[in-house]
Formats: sequence, structure tokens, C-alpha cells
Amino acid sequence: MASQDFLVEVGTEELPPKALKQLASALADGITKELEDAQLTFDNSEWFATPRRLAVLITGLVDKQPDRTIERKGPGLKAAFDKSGNPTKAAEGFARSCGVAVSELETLEQGKNAWLVYRSIEPGKETVQLLPEVVDKSVNNLPIPKRMRWGSSREEFVRPVQWLTVLFGSHVVPCSILGVEADRVSYGHRFHHNEPISIESPKSYTRQLNKQGKVIACFIERQQQIKQQVEQQAEAVNCRAVIDEDLLDEVTALVEWPVALTGKFDKAFLEVPAEALISSMKEHQKYFHVVDNAGKLVNYFITVSNIESTHPQTVITGNERVIRPRLADAAFFYETDKKTSLVNRREQLKAIIFQARLGSIYDKTTRISQLAGHIAEQIGGDANQAKRAGELAKSDLVTDMVLEFPELQGIMGRYYAEHDDENPEVAAALDEQYMPRFSGDQVPTTLTGSAVSIADKVDTLVGIFGIGQPPSGTKDPFALRRAALGVLRIVVTNELSLDIKACIEESINAYQAAGVKLDAVESLANTVLDFILERFRAWYQDEGLPVEVFMAVKALRPVQPLDFDQRVKAVEHFRQLPEAEALAAANKRVSNILAKQGDTDIPASVDDGLLVEDAEKTLAKQVAQMTQEVTPLFEHRQYTLALELLAQLKENVDNFFDQVLVNVDDTAVRQNRYALLQQLRDLFLKVADISLLQTS
Repeated sequence: MASQDFLVEVGTEELPPKALKQLASALADGITKELEDAQLTFDNSEWFATPRRLAVLITGLVDKQPDRTIERKGPGLKAAFDKSGNPTKAAEGFARSCGVAVSELETLEQGKNAWLVYRSIEPGKETVQLLPEVVDKSVNNLPIPKRMRWGSSREEFVRPVQWLTVLFGSHVVPCSILGVEADRVSYGHRFHHNEPISIESPKSYTRQLNKQGKVIACFIERQQQIKQQVEQQAEAVNCRAVIDEDLLDEVTALVEWPVALTGKFDKAFLEVPAEALISSMKEHQKYFHVVDNAGKLVNYFITVSNIESTHPQTVITGNERVIRPRLADAAFFYETDKKTSLVNRREQLKAIIFQARLGSIYDKTTRISQLAGHIAEQIGGDANQAKRAGELAKSDLVTDMVLEFPELQGIMGRYYAEHDDENPEVAAALDEQYMPRFSGDQVPTTLTGSAVSIADKVDTLVGIFGIGQPPSGTKDPFALRRAALGVLRIVVTNELSLDIKACIEESINAYQAAGVKLDAVESLANTVLDFILERFRAWYQDEGLPVEVFMAVKALRPVQPLDFDQRVKAVEHFRQLPEAEALAAANKRVSNILAKQGDTDIPASVDDGLLVEDAEKTLAKQVAQMTQEVTPLFEHRQYTLALELLAQLKENVDNFFDQVLVNVDDTAVRQNRYALLQQLRDLFLKVADISLLQTS
């Protein structure tokens, strides 16, 4: 079947830069889905995005739908013909509705039943007839949270639409989308070539925009050019550019013809904390900052212009003039903030609500302080330092710098604490309390920072669960999933022996002592614990571990995340052993046998005098020996070695089930065998429920 390339370009006023990639990708996804739904096959799809356009190129799109066989089911044969074989009114009516004679109908048989059917071939439509609806649906289904109208039009889109290019092969597809008639005309760069460009064909689209219009339509290509130019600019001054991926995306979405330029600012501003200068350059001006070989901020910045100026120094001078007052503001905030200590700012936190039912941020710091002290004692830290850091944890929220740059919370707290001559570990903890800030971020390096970070997260989890607002679906306004995962990462990465359930209970007590009424308080600790431990599921799946390994450990509900992790690693190692499958099956069988006993008391120990068969005597002897060998290993959490030893039970367990009937008539012998099986199962349950590795 013949095919041609297909191009859609929606030309607009400047699009929101942070949404550009998502919009372009969604448009491509929408068009490909509509084409697939219409049974229009194609070779490949590619999206393009600049500040003034969203475009999609489909290559090798067939020029016609395939023909379809239509089958209409009519009356059953018994109702369609009388005893003489003549068609009834039902058959004649069905044939008439299909526009054919009864003799042209066919028979459909399914089992013992049969019906009259009418089969016809519906010719496929020409692709060019279907494309207007494909484009219209795709454009109108874009994920646009807030649409706007323009002029006298009733149409709505993310920004006013200026032109529409729709080509199939070398021909324009006649259609009107968002009140704009399709044409082959696109437009070049707003300043370099704001003139019509007649697109010859879909394949020539990017080449023509580049050569004639000074527009790099491909987002990825433009992004790579920006990155390369920025790195070259930094190398030219013997430094290194720090390229933040989010900023790179945003800058790519702001320009159509990128030109990187290097500017300077007054060295005196380097007295201000680097993070504050970087935030000012990034948030306000979209500049990339530059560091020396030691990673220290230097007084250069790199801007990406959307103009290839004949006087680049003029552009640089303009940017240097603009950045100076921005950095001066940051310097002013820093000097002003230092005049009031973090301790003296605590009172201001009473005016900031954490959550209506849970009190103010001041109340939260009081609870964090108490819980952080408790945690520090458990993990070998300094309780007094943890309490102090907890008290000061949120004081920087009311500083001018953090009010201007919220992303500096904690970071500025560290600087201000150092200025206030707080203990260095207390100062570090104010920054570390927010770690890990995102997936893959570092965790606190100090015990005080770990204690405060865990306390802050547990306080939030307990409070929000305690007022009945757990996450649901994709909604997680308090970022509870991230908080729970953060707790696990801190504990496991820093190898902290911490009873997380005890922390949760301590947090509940702190809320109640402050007069906060929590819902379902009897089950709250277990609810929060389960929620935290459940975050391990995705963690281990990302590491490639089967979910059965996680479930086997979770069945025991270990309250220490580090202990949980050590058990998981041991079970995963055990799963690789040749004996694992048979022992998992045996554990499953034992579990089922014991479960059927219900409330029947099983003896606490095995009576050697009631052992009859050689196989059960041998197994009982080995279980007793293994119990002595692995008990010290369990006490020292050497779970991997313990399970390796328990794997040696396989042969005798197999022999037991092959040669011994458990449910014999003799009650004493039967109960004794139950006791042996219980001891066997309890050995494995010291680590995990191995029976859950048996997947049917």
C-alpha cells in the first residue's frame, strides 16, 4: 500500500516553557493513538517544539484504511425458515434491512446454534479524509490545565494560535482547527525571519525552518546545542559550567536559535552563600552558573540568547546590568537575616500553620525536637544536639532569603546557624533535615541530621494519617510517600539500628501530650508502619528483586528497616540456592498442615520417645542440631549464613514427607509430628516466611 509523510504544526504565541516538552509529547502521543485507532499504519513519529510551535512528523503513513469485513447477525435459522424451507417474515425483513435478497444471506454456525448473517466489505476511507478529525481530537485533548480565548474567537487553547500547517505528502490537508485554516505556510524566528515559509513537504520541514527561518525545530537537537555551547563558554574562561537538567529544559523551551554568551558579576557578591546566588541566577534570569576546578562558584555566568547578535558584547553588558540588582537583593537579604538569630525567630513560627488540626510550625518543631532526641539516643547520637537542631529546624522559613527562594530552606538555616555560633553538627542538621530531597539524592551524613530528618518525616506521617488524610491514587499533597521512602533510605544507607514503630509511637504520644486529637489512634502506629514498610516494595522491584522476596519478609513485619533490608538480602541469596524451591514448597506444605489444626494445642517440644519412623527421627535430630547452630546467627542478624545452613535440611525434609504420614490415628504420635513441623517452620520464620517464595 502506498504511503506518504504527514506533518502537523500548530503555530502560537510564546508557549509556557515548563510545559512545552509535555505538550509536544502529548500531541505526538495523541496523533499516533488516533491513527492507530483508525487502523492507519505508519513507520515512525517525531515531535518538535519551540516557544512558538508544536509539531509532529509521521513518516510512512498509509494513504488509505484497510477494507473492513462487516458482519450483521440476523434471526436464528429456526425462526428464519418454516418447515417447508421457505423464508419467514423475519428472514425477509432482515434481508430487506440489509438491501439484499434472502438468497444472498449466509449462515453462521456456533455449536448447535445457527443464524442468518449478512457479510459485506466496507471499503477503507482515504487517509486525507480522516486526518482533520485525527488532528482536531489530538489538539483538543492536550493536557492544558488553563485554556485561554483570544480576539472574538470562542476557541480555547494554551496560547493564541497564529497559523496551522497540515501536509500529507506535498499537499495541504483541507481542515480548520481552533478556528484557523490549514495551509503549508510556517513562520521563522520572531526576530531573524518573522516571514512566511512555504513548507514543500513534511520531510523538508526542519531543514527549511533551519536554513530559511533560523529556527531549530527539534527540541532535543536544540538542547544538545545549548549544552555544548554552554560547556564551551565555560572552558573559554578555564572553568566548568554546572548544567541543571530542569534549567536546561526550560532554557531550551525559551529559544529557537540559541547563542550562549558569558558575562561577569562583581566578585564582592561571592561573600553571599553560593546557593543564594545560584538560585537568583537560575530562577530570575535563567543563567547557568560556573565553578572552578575545585567546584567553587566563580563570578561568571552563562546566558543563552535567542538572538544571534552582530554586537554580542551589547547583549552581555545588558545581562550584566540586569543581574547586578538581583544579586544585590540576595546580598541584602543575607545581611539583614543575620541580624536576627534563629532562636529569636522561633516565635514567628507560631503564625505559620502546619495543618489546621495539627497546629503551627512552632508546634511541629517542638515535637520534632522531642522525637529527634529519642531517635538520637537509639542510633548512638547526641540527644541534646538533636533536640537543639529540632527546635531550630524551621526557623529559616521566616527569613527574607527563604521567603524569596523557598528552595533554600534548610540550606540557609545552616548558614545562619553557623553565623549564630551553633554547634557545627546542629548547623549541618538544619540542611540535612530535608534529605533526601528527591530520588537518588544523598542522605544525611551526621547522626544529628539523620535523627532530625527522620523525626520531621515521621511527625508528618503520623499527623496526616492521624487526621485521616493518607495518600489516595496519584494525590499525595503532603508527599507522604516520599517521606516514608526517605526514612527507609536514611536508616538503610546509614546502617542505623532504629525501631521505627517505637518512633511512630513516640510521635503519637507527642501529639496527644500537646492536646491534638488523632483518629483511630489504637491502630495508627500499625497503619503508619505498614505504609512505611510498603515503600520497600518498589525499592526492591527497582533493584530487580521479585516481589515474593519482599512479601516473605514483610509477613514478619520487622520494625527495624535495616533489619528488614538484611533479611531481604538473605532471602534473595537463599532463593538462588538449588535447595530453595523444594524448601519453599515444603514450608508451604507445613504451613497448610499446621493451619488446619486451628486452635488445637501443638506441643512446645518434640518427645523423642514418640518418634516412630527413621525419617522423622533423622529430621528431628537435624532440626535440634540446626537450632543450636543458627540461633547465635539470628541474634547477630547473620541471616544469609543462617539460611545457607538451613538449606541443608532439604534432603531430610524430602525424606520425611516421602516416608512419614503426618495425620496418623494415634493422637500422641500425630501431635508430636505437628510439634516437629512447627519447630522446622519456626526455624525459617526467624528470617522470613519462606513459603511465600512458592508461587503457583
